Amino acid sequence: MTTIGHDAPLMLSVSGARGIVGRTMTPDVARRFARCFGAVLIETCGTSSPLVVMGRDSRPSGAELAAAAASGLVEAGCRVVDLGIVMTPTAGVMIDELNADGGMVVTASHNPGQWNGLKCLNADGVAPPAVEAARLIHRFKAMPAAPPSGPCEIAPPIARHDGAAARHVARVLDLLGEASIHAIRRRAFRVVVDSVRGAGGPAAAMLLRELGCAVIHLYGEPTGDFPHAPEPLEENLRELAATVNREHADIGFAQDPDADRLAIIDETGRYIGEEYTLALCARRVLERFAADPSFAHGSGEGAVDDSKHVLVLAANMSTSRMIDDIAASFPGLHVSVLRTAVGEANVVAAMKPHGDRAVLGGEGNGGVIVPRVCWVRDSLSSMALVLDLLAGCGGKENGGAGVSGAGVPPVSSLTLSSIVASLPRYEMIKRKFDLASVGGSAAVGPALTRVREAFHGERFNDTDGVRLDFDDGWIHLRPSNTEPIIRLIAEATTHARAEELIESVRAAAHL
Repeated sequence: MTTIGHDAPLMLSVSGARGIVGRTMTPDVARRFARCFGAVLIETCGTSSPLVVMGRDSRPSGAELAAAAASGLVEAGCRVVDLGIVMTPTAGVMIDELNADGGMVVTASHNPGQWNGLKCLNADGVAPPAVEAARLIHRFKAMPAAPPSGPCEIAPPIARHDGAAARHVARVLDLLGEASIHAIRRRAFRVVVDSVRGAGGPAAAMLLRELGCAVIHLYGEPTGDFPHAPEPLEENLRELAATVNREHADIGFAQDPDADRLAIIDETGRYIGEEYTLALCARRVLERFAADPSFAHGSGEGAVDDSKHVLVLAANMSTSRMIDDIAASFPGLHVSVLRTAVGEANVVAAMKPHGDRAVLGGEGNGGVIVPRVCWVRDSLSSMALVLDLLAGCGGKENGGAGVSGAGVPPVSSLTLSSIVASLPRYEMIKRKFDLASVGGSAAVGPALTRVREAFHGERFNDTDGVRLDFDDGWIHLRPSNTEPIIRLIAEATTHARAEELIESVRAAAHL
């Protein structure tokens, strides 16, 4: 495993900007980057004073960086609405609620505490298209840095907005519907949540209590003082797993600092893996849709035309094949699975042309996109769908009666471990290599070329790095957009085969 040093460069990508606080991410960087984003918004949205929603995660550096970014937006001619500390998907919800032209969230997502960043959102609540992102980065690189100054204060005009989390929770409850909410409440789940003192704690508690859950909350206060490495990986969630076991809880949920990802612990205290978050949500959405075609689009309006029977799921190329197998298990829905380059914006771009038929998207890092709530990866929607799956209202487990049918279905006794055991089983291995240890960013292109040449004749996709597909597995080699690392991910029917794929590609790439 790689560690990212304090000399890591400023990372600029379609996801925005990330850097080390006080080194490559400073108030001046935030102000200039935000000013450039404001200028791009003015060019693209057709107004000289676009409305921009501003939020931040709970990192201590966020307040000063958000103030600087807000000043840059105002300098560009934008009107700013400050949401304070919110989840990234909550900012996406509020862009829609306020009919804003864009948004900016001060966050470094799952990166360690010494990092912070700026995530840009367009009017759909997702990262700008690659062309707009390239224009933004070009503007930023051309803008000279300002001399050091004192703490930045937010410049007027700026408005404050409270209650964003409540609006987000209301959308998630609307997604579930009354029958599912009632079924979840009847189960009275015991839920342990680790919010890592990030932005998601208050909203997670609000949602789960609305659903009648008994909540044992670890690190729910949004102070930004992370109690452990913030990425929701197994090695970082041992306390959560132990608490689920000790408290005899039904499930454990782990959020990352900006709460766009969700990892899950089953009732035995076992970390099931981030890949299962999307798989479980996909299963529940398809179950609900099979029972009631209006589910994914609200109460009756916009329901998919039954004469066409085509639904779309989207996932990136580093995501497990489980989602393909789950889609195939609903033959009556004729579900198509689209594969994209890594990145939330790429997944959304693949979904958008399909309109209401695109019912779910996501990535294997625990990020799930539910368009009815927002076009942003959302841990709250994921929590709700997984609890809905466990409650078992209106799906295959009670005969597909439908959530709107007469009568009350029996209380489900499903456990998460039993559901996971029923899903297709694959072994996935994830490795990452520090760019500095393999020759820097200049070494990435030659490494990819060597892999293509070594596996000439195999099925491969080079949309995003290189992905090789085999009958019994696949492997994906790509540079990260948000960290100075190269990622290598393999999945196969056995652990030994996944290790074999990892080693063969690692050797070919000279990593």
